[in-house]
Amino acid sequence: MTQDYVKALHIIFVVTWFSGMFYIVRLFIYNREAQDKNEPEKTILANQFNLMIKRLWLGITMPSAVLTLVFGIWMMKEFGYLDNQPTWFILKIFFVIGLYAYHFSLHKIYKEQQKGIFKYSSNQLRIWNEVATIFLLAIVMLVEVKQGISLVYGAIGLLLFIVIIMLSIKVYKRIREK
Repeated sequence: MTQDYVKALHIIFVVTWFSGMFYIVRLFIYNREAQDKNEPEKTILANQFNLMIKRLWLGITMPSAVLTLVFGIWMMKEFGYLDNQPTWFILKIFFVIGLYAYHFSLHKIYKEQQKGIFKYSSNQLRIWNEVATIFLLAIVMLVEVKQGISLVYGAIGLLLFIVIIMLSIKVYKRIREK
C-alpha cells in the first residue's frame, strides 16, 4: 500500500516539475524579448517577468525537483531497485541524471536573468525548451515499455523525435519572421 502512495506522489511531483520547466523557459523567452522593447514598456515587462520567473522557480519548479528526487529514491527502495537494477532502470537513471543537469542549466539562466544578464537569444531558448520534452519521452518510454522496446529501435525513435522537433522549430521561426 505504501508503494502506491509513494508512486503517486512521485508522479505528481514529476508532473509539477516538468510543468515548471516547460513554463519557465517560455518566461525566459518573453523576458529576453522584453529587452528589445522601448522604455517604459521594457522595464514594466522585465519587472513582471522577473517576478513571475522567481515565483515559478522558487515556489513550484525547485521544490518539485527536490520532492521528485525524494520520492524517486524512496520508490527505488520500495520496489527493490537498489538491490536489483534492470537494464531499463539503469538507462532511466542515466536520463534522470541528464534531466537534473538540464534543470541546473535552467537554474543558471534563472540567476542570470534575475541579474539582468541575457546570454541567449529567444531562438536559442526555444531550442533549449525542447530538451525537457526529449527527456520526458525517453524516461516515460523506458518506464512504461521496459523490456518491450529494443535499444536500437528506441534510440532510432528518440533521434527521429529530436529531428522532428528541430525541424518544427525551424519552420516556426520562418513563420514568425514573415
